[in-house]
Amino acid sequence: MKLAREDRERIEERILGPHAALSSSAGARRVPCDRDSLRTEFQRDRDRILHSKSFRRLSHKTQVFIAPIGDHYRTRLTHTLEVAQISRTVARALGLNEDLTEAIALGHDLGHTPFGHIGEKALSACIAQRIGMDADAPEAAHLYKHNRQSLRVVEVLEKNGRGLNLTPEVRDGIVHHTGNERAGTLEGRIVAVADRIAYVNHDIDDAIRAAVISENDLPEHAHALLGGTHAQRITSLVCDLVDTSDARGDIMLSDEAGAALQELRQFLFDNVYTSPIAKGEDGKAFEFITMLFWHYVAHPDEIPDEQVEIARLHPSEVAPDDPLTTAIVDFIAGMTDRYARDVFAEVFIPKNWHRRS
Repeated sequence: MKLAREDRERIEERILGPHAALSSSAGARRVPCDRDSLRTEFQRDRDRILHSKSFRRLSHKTQVFIAPIGDHYRTRLTHTLEVAQISRTVARALGLNEDLTEAIALGHDLGHTPFGHIGEKALSACIAQRIGMDADAPEAAHLYKHNRQSLRVVEVLEKNGRGLNLTPEVRDGIVHHTGNERAGTLEGRIVAVADRIAYVNHDIDDAIRAAVISENDLPEHAHALLGGTHAQRITSLVCDLVDTSDARGDIMLSDEAGAALQELRQFLFDNVYTSPIAKGEDGKAFEFITMLFWHYVAHPDEIPDEQVEIARLHPSEVAPDDPLTTAIVDFIAGMTDRYARDVFAEVFIPKNWHRRS
């Protein structure tokens, strides 16, 4: 039996909860377009993100461990897929819109730099110096924000400046998946919590695989409350999130589960994210990004023309009067770890040569 878009919209209206974001009521896109015959508006957004170049690049961007030897460590792409899976599970259990949560989850990390969060720190430092800000000022450390860049990716950087033309609900969820402001939809708020559940647990899993920690090193209270395996912890947190959100009418963990998750997160900061294995290459990665940035300041002709034009037409928040800085940040932030290394080698490493006889 064929189900057209209108049929799916009617199904949503019948089975979703009273506070769900309905596809039939999705906000207007910036560029008007006809509705699809088969897919709802949020399905279209999910597909647009899934087929974008920036989404494909996530497979070669660092999550925590830079250039790990082994095929089973998370990348930014596998993290994204885990967030999407958790988000859909929670949305379905709460009678909310799964397609909207999935679209937000798939797009939430598109703005991440190569080499993980150290790439963000390097770009923030470069931007601060470029705009004349005191590098020691608290705000200088966060001039580059991956959630803002993720929004910029879907709004203007994809499709050579045209963007993906997503609905406002998806754009709102992407930019508010982290930070102090919350998403306007319950679906967007699910992604914000699912993001933390996913990265805390898979970073523990990767750290155990890398022999940085063992299961027995985890905080005793959190270990006892949430479970002694990766699967048990995920299940405990997801079930708690569903039960607590259903009882309180908003998306949140119980106080006890939230405290346990925060305890695990702090444990990771104290024992994994600062460990020699995880941080051993950070200094190199920081200098790597910094050197590329200032190289492009000195050689703007090496930045792709379309990148420069997009920066001129669509200034960024951090450097609204400096399209060159915007273009450089957009260009470097979009690189994969592998491509950044190739560019660095091309620019800074002397090439072999031989004399022809």
